Amino acid sequence: MTDDPKIKQLRDLKTRSRQGGGPERIEAQHKRGRLTARERIDLMLDKGSFRELDAFVQHRTSDFGLDQQRYLGDSVVTGWGTIDGRLVYVFSQDFTVFGGSLGEAHAEKICKVMDMAMKNGAPIVGLNDSGGARIQEGVVSLGGYADIFLRNTLASGVIPQISVIMGPCAGGAVYSPALTDFIIMVRNSSYMFVTGPEVVKTVTHEEVSFEDLGGASVHSELSGVCHMAADSEADALYLIRKLLTYLPQNNMEDPPFFPTGDDPLRMQEQLDNIVPDDPTKPYDIKDVIHLIVDDGQFFEIHEAYAQNIVVGFARLGGHSIGIIANQPSVLAGVLDINSSEKAARFVRFCDAFNLPILTFVDVPGFLPGTDQEHGGIIRSGSKLLYAYCEATVPKLTVVTRKAYGGAYDVMSSKHIRGDINLAWPSAEIAVMGPDGAVNIIFRKELAQAKDPVKRRAELVAEYREKFANPYVAASRGYIDDVIEPRETRPRLINALESLTNKRDTNPPKKHGCIPL
Repeated sequence: MTDDPKIKQLRDLKTRSRQGGGPERIEAQHKRGRLTARERIDLMLDKGSFRELDAFVQHRTSDFGLDQQRYLGDSVVTGWGTIDGRLVYVFSQDFTVFGGSLGEAHAEKICKVMDMAMKNGAPIVGLNDSGGARIQEGVVSLGGYADIFLRNTLASGVIPQISVIMGPCAGGAVYSPALTDFIIMVRNSSYMFVTGPEVVKTVTHEEVSFEDLGGASVHSELSGVCHMAADSEADALYLIRKLLTYLPQNNMEDPPFFPTGDDPLRMQEQLDNIVPDDPTKPYDIKDVIHLIVDDGQFFEIHEAYAQNIVVGFARLGGHSIGIIANQPSVLAGVLDINSSEKAARFVRFCDAFNLPILTFVDVPGFLPGTDQEHGGIIRSGSKLLYAYCEATVPKLTVVTRKAYGGAYDVMSSKHIRGDINLAWPSAEIAVMGPDGAVNIIFRKELAQAKDPVKRRAELVAEYREKFANPYVAASRGYIDDVIEPRETRPRLINALESLTNKRDTNPPKKHGCIPL
């Protein structure tokens, strides 16, 4: 024990700061099944690596009796630490202090740690557990939110930004997470909505629960706001650690390389028979992905949302990559509004952070119907087209089966700067499917045929033999090679390594005008 009163005072103050809102409020937080702000940080970061900033900061408001309630550190814990030895900045809102509400000092602490993350080129992780703006501070708290929003926007595409929703997140508080790259929610514990159930009831007379309005299931399955839903806070924090293993520290770095024991020359005979002979029969594209990538490990993003397209991270020959794949087992892999926007966002993230893009194509086209047209499928589909066209990272494409119509163009085709475009013998690259094509091309002949059913079957078979294959496209150079499915892994790894020094640029401009 030291006898120095100044050191004793320092230790006492730090102890006070670590207590947050005090033992009773900490206990109440635990009773809700939630960890405290500091417990979450300790669970997420490497043991003993956290270094706190601004532990002595307090709010400066005296209205509404706040001058009698001052807590060291206010209602957010900020600082830095490491995950697997790599630098990460973090802020964790403390619900035990003013319900984690955001006031001037709270916002200043977050802005400071975000500025440091940008300056030093490291990811920022926000652990959100807040009652929203601190009403007692009025417009100052709104200004604090806007200061954070600006930094989210300026940091976009420069450093990875990850948000974890650990409790209620309402009003202005939802827009900072929405501006970040990934949102993780905790089932039955976290909520996101612009207006809560009471306001909804007042304005629209709808009766709705917190969970049904903005729970993890709603946002991970219906709205697409949430990228991953975890069953517990510990699981959510683990997902952050796993996600970051695929990402570079910033946009100037290459993604991390992990040497693998998985043979880069490994042939996979199962792939030869994975696509059914019947072109209308589905199969699971995730089976293809698992058989090709290193150790079968695929880290899926947006798993429960727009399941007709699959996106996520994996490794090929140790290299971190992003994967986009049509899913034939859901809506036949068709592109619709939600799947187009889901994939477009993922493509742009990969391009921003130097992650090569691997695309598996089995797409019959865009989903028809008034709902899609009136909902703006043209605009949504063009977002995906724009994202692929704009991307300058290495782009590998494998056509496993159908690549019809405009959807063929959109899905990383050679025409929009696909670098290496491969096809399996089962690939069908054409303007449309044989049935639709025959109906249009031979409409008059079928109308006059003595046996239209038999004649139609003959014409469909002829069309399929002539056009429903990869060789017409290959003869034009639109497909670089037709390969045996079993050799897909070694061919992709070889292609990826050949593109290590790829250089591609877009015309100088302030920014493009993506059809938002």
